[in-house]
Amino acid sequence: MARVLVVDDATTVRMYYRDVLEEAGFTVEEAVNGFEGLEKAIEQSFDLLVVDVNMPKMDGYAFLRQGRATPELRAIPALMISTESQARDRARAYAAGANLYLVKPVQPRMLAEAARLMAGAAS
Repeated sequence: MARVLVVDDATTVRMYYRDVLEEAGFTVEEAVNGFEGLEKAIEQSFDLLVVDVNMPKMDGYAFLRQGRATPELRAIPALMISTESQARDRARAYAAGANLYLVKPVQPRMLAEAARLMAGAAS
């Protein structure tokens, strides 16, 4: 079963992603900010990172930049999801290391399909 780390400071968002991703067949772990996310990502093995942009302590961009600089995390696909919808936000996400950028709110089917595709999980 593919494992996903959801990094988002909003409890309700993490719960929503967990529900959708578990329904799609993933095992889900959560982190409330980039620091906790990096710690968990290094300690455990994940097939996909789902990352918010705006978080306290360490935002999603810094999380991805550090993750891409860490050999153990470099190759893990990263899906960044944010309320930020400008072209510059998308460009900044890709520059930081995102493989895909989606704008909130993300429909359950879109999230599940993107996660399956990125994690190499069968649908």
